[in-house]
Amino acid sequence: MFFESVEVLNDTILNKGIISLKIKREDSIHPLVSGNKYRKLKYNLIAAQKANKTTLLTFGGAYSNHIAAVAMAGKKFGFNTVGVIRGEELMDKVDENPTLSLARDNGMQFKFVSREVYRRKSETDFIESLKMEFGDFYLIPEGGTNSLAVKGCEEIVTKTDKAFDYICCPVGTGGTISGIINASFENQKILGFPALKGDFLKKDISKFANKSNWDLITDYHFGGYAKINEALISFINDFKMEYDIQLDPIYTGKMLFGIMDLIEKEFFEKGSKILAIHTGGLQGISGMNQYLERKKMPLLK
Repeated sequence: MFFESVEVLNDTILNKGIISLKIKREDSIHPLVSGNKYRKLKYNLIAAQKANKTTLLTFGGAYSNHIAAVAMAGKKFGFNTVGVIRGEELMDKVDENPTLSLARDNGMQFKFVSREVYRRKSETDFIESLKMEFGDFYLIPEGGTNSLAVKGCEEIVTKTDKAFDYICCPVGTGGTISGIINASFENQKILGFPALKGDFLKKDISKFANKSNWDLITDYHFGGYAKINEALISFINDFKMEYDIQLDPIYTGKMLFGIMDLIEKEFFEKGSKILAIHTGGLQGISGMNQYLERKKMPLLK
């Protein structure tokens, strides 16, 4: 039923005899249902099938990788899809938004709500009102994180990764790093690079993670979710030119920026072997470039 999982480790991109850094190309799984989105959806789609659900409903913002992935997965595997979208002002701008137009073209039906209403996305009465409107659906939370998503993300780490001392991954809602923590090996340290400000994610991760060998590096969010500056743009463009690897500006780009900076600052012990997880999200680049063009900033190449 599911896309074939593709694991690709590129050549070591930094090896001065001191530090080794490799990237696991989870973005290679599928152009749209890629990386952690594939992992998070895998067992949720199986559960939806077993429950005889025909509709998937989820939540997201204007440029959500998750929204795009759910729409594509629904189309491929025969589900109707509904996206509850944050921001009523987007209702008349779908054609201008590459993520929403992509989701629409893959069959997703939208419900646009105000930011105030969107904050109720976990409330029982709001979910019940959505069932009255759209019928009995299989609910996938914002960002896709639940226990089944964590189960899927545990499959990111395999026996071939045992030799790494550090495994680094971007952090959004905490599901991906929780799975990686659970699947990690003895003596490995898991480092998460949040795209959002604050330490609140530690509590969310602790709900799912069953080990304590992890920490969050909170210095590379660039101001918060979807925030970006010219230094990060330059880094992502230079990285692509040098290593032929496209990074997204919300998650993986910030993580790799952070890893490289920490290496320069001698954060990692000499001889450390680092594995960075590329979680996909490349569909969001076109939307980010629209934003950068409006701000008269350099574009992502």
